[in-house]
Amino acid sequence: MIILLKLLLAHILGDFILQPNSWAKDKRKNKIKSPKLYFHILVHLIITTLLLWDLKLWPIIVFIICLHFLIDVLKIYMLNKENEVFLFFIDQALHLLVIFAALHLFTDLPLIKTEFKIEEILLFIICLLFLTKPVSVIMSNLLLKDIMDDLKTEHKSIKYAGHYIGVLERTLVFLFMICGQWEAVGFLITAKSVFSFGNLSASKDRRLTEYILIGTLISFGIAIITSLLYLNLINYV
Repeated sequence: MIILLKLLLAHILGDFILQPNSWAKDKRKNKIKSPKLYFHILVHLIITTLLLWDLKLWPIIVFIICLHFLIDVLKIYMLNKENEVFLFFIDQALHLLVIFAALHLFTDLPLIKTEFKIEEILLFIICLLFLTKPVSVIMSNLLLKDIMDDLKTEHKSIKYAGHYIGVLERTLVFLFMICGQWEAVGFLITAKSVFSFGNLSASKDRRLTEYILIGTLISFGIAIITSLLYLNLINYV
């Protein structure tokens, strides 16, 4: 279990937290000639090596990094506007499949108990990081991008304000739920509704109202599901 959690943490850090949007754009533009592609793979190599920190596990590192490179290359050559959302989820599913395949092929003890419960700490970090940029990316793929672009043009706001609000609300929901403070989650939803009411009532654009409601429900829904998964998985680590 400890190895799996470390590999999942390495994936979230390498694919989301430590990969700027400019790298993704450069990979899409220059494909295999993009230096950002190799920087991205190098970051994954360094993070995975540092987190595992065991020379006996070098086959896992080599297996994951090589297949990660291959999957990324295939994705950037297949990518276009029509299949962008589909390929995003396929890409992430393949990366996760590679991680589980590596554990199956190169380890015989998938669950490793430790005296200091490092698994619990890693699970908490993974959930917390997942609720930041990964969920933002998932939501941007779930919501129609053309509508999002139109709304950003028609309704000016602070740059990246929506992203930071979403990250904060999901983080607070997660922390409240794992602490057993369900009432605080209800208060947070109420507060979000009160602050949003002015914009919704003042706006004559039905799309804006629908976009805010859908985005809010998805954001809170993912945070609640992640919290419930954490509370259930914590009993097995």
